[in-house]
Amino acid sequence: MYYNILSELKNAVRARKDKTAFPYSNMDFAILKKLMDAGYVKGVEKEMVGRKSVISVRLVYKDKIPAINDFKIMSKPSRHSYADYRSLNSVRQGHGLSILSTSKGIMTGREARKAKIGGEYLFEIW
Repeated sequence: MYYNILSELKNAVRARKDKTAFPYSNMDFAILKKLMDAGYVKGVEKEMVGRKSVISVRLVYKDKIPAINDFKIMSKPSRHSYADYRSLNSVRQGHGLSILSTSKGIMTGREARKAKIGGEYLFEIW
């Protein structure tokens, strides 16, 4: 699940690792691609380890400062949170990113506002 990936990314950044890996799923891969496009991770690749697929993620550091500081889970399996495009505001005065699961796939908050599409509000990262 995406919340496990977020916590593992945060732990890997705090341990100053350059690379980490996760079990492959289409949703997790799409989320990590959006994080790569926004500059929170350097690279995302699907790799085969034996018979299993894994997602290999390279982390970003700018002057030894990690790009990922923290995150906030908005939607959990026990409590789903939905938002329409009018209620999507900027995260941390524009210094963060919100991720939504929409009918058009995984989108950032900016993309969803531009396309006028709402969806399940997954998390915020900064």
